[in-house]
Amino acid sequence: MAVSAADLEHAIKGIDFPASKDELVEQANNNNADDTIVAVIKDLPKQRFKSPIEVSKAFGKEKRQ
Repeated sequence: MAVSAADLEHAIKGIDFPASKDELVEQANNNNADDTIVAVIKDLPKQRFKSPIEVSKAFGKEKRQ
């Protein structure tokens, strides 16, 4: 499954920022996100995110590598 930014955004819907990577993973699991999406979150380079935009930027950088 190819993960899109929209998939990622949907997976973390409802989380309060700032948030840690572990909190993002927990929220994705609470939202019944696919294991592939959870794995993408775990692979994000940063440990703490100030906003959903920051998550999207980190996802974009990771996807380009």
